Amino acid sequence: MNSTYWKSALAVLAGCILWQFCGATFLHEAAAQEATEGPKFKVDPLWPQPLPDRWVTGSVGGTCVDAKDHVFTVNRGDLSPKEKKNATQAPPIIEYDQAGQMVNAWGNYETFPARPHGCFVDYEGNVWIGGNEDAIVQKYTHDGSKLLLQIGTKGLFDTSDGTMAGAPMNSSHTLLNLPSSIAVDPANGDVYITDGYGNRRVVVFDRDGKYLRQWGVQGTVAQTDEGVPGVFLKVVHCVVIANDGLLYVCDRLGGRIEVFDKLGNFKRNILIPSKTARSTGVGAACWVGFSPDKEQKYMYVADCGDEEVRVMDHATGKTLSSFGRPGHQAGQFENLHSLSVDSKGDIIIGETLGGHRAQIFRPAAQ
Repeated sequence: MNSTYWKSALAVLAGCILWQFCGATFLHEAAAQEATEGPKFKVDPLWPQPLPDRWVTGSVGGTCVDAKDHVFTVNRGDLSPKEKKNATQAPPIIEYDQAGQMVNAWGNYETFPARPHGCFVDYEGNVWIGGNEDAIVQKYTHDGSKLLLQIGTKGLFDTSDGTMAGAPMNSSHTLLNLPSSIAVDPANGDVYITDGYGNRRVVVFDRDGKYLRQWGVQGTVAQTDEGVPGVFLKVVHCVVIANDGLLYVCDRLGGRIEVFDKLGNFKRNILIPSKTARSTGVGAACWVGFSPDKEQKYMYVADCGDEEVRVMDHATGKTLSSFGRPGHQAGQFENLHSLSVDSKGDIIIGETLGGHRAQIFRPAAQ
């Protein structure tokens, strides 16, 4: 064989080796890119601005956003013994502007749902709240000056004996049992309530508070692991109506978002795998929100077990990235509980128990 042949063979061999190396590198880099795709977020450490008169909120049981991108927080007022001596209990509702300046505060802990939980501003600007140690959902005017509607009876639960300690009945057309969140359909005003901590259902009322329908039952770990639809493992924690007209319901300890149409017909499961949910008993699928584009390309899930926010592909349910970690510094979470999203794509977080605060994460430059 002549030297030309050997030169050609060596060139081919070198090309193959180079292709294998470069091809593997390219695939590795592509996989790494895929794992970190999606929007990035950065905490705004100056939001919210200091509250007046030494106010302290206690746990933030929910956040919601109105048409002007004003943020409402639902505060529990569960101050520590030291705070009770040195500070002042903030009102249960505080409204902030985009800069984090307080523009309004209102509410009465005596007449509000006990242990306020969840917050929703409807298409008419009215504010809805529930309470996971009570049996009512309330609808207020935007400024809190008037109670417009109450669903349920304060202190009277949908249980075997009407008390909070009674066995959940999961059936009443007039009573609730520790409701957790609310969503209002802008098409007709129907009210969807996750009922919630005591019952295991999504219950629907019309705009006047008349019962329409419900779905959901208590499930088992095996059922949720098998993906059985319409069952919930302990807490039905949130409900959100997306632009696709479907309801995204948080099966908190079941580690999934169950998706239904408005009549309660099951569509799919979106799994929220967790490193800690089962061992801690906290759960993973605590709250869900969506990016503000029409297609809502991204879905954001508050994973309260792992103390992080998942950035997920809405269409596939695939986790793209996450942000946050346990801790007390800005951008970290202590009892991450709820989230909401404004029209600019900012994500507002509410923290309970040791966190006792709201934080805002703004889209970072890509």
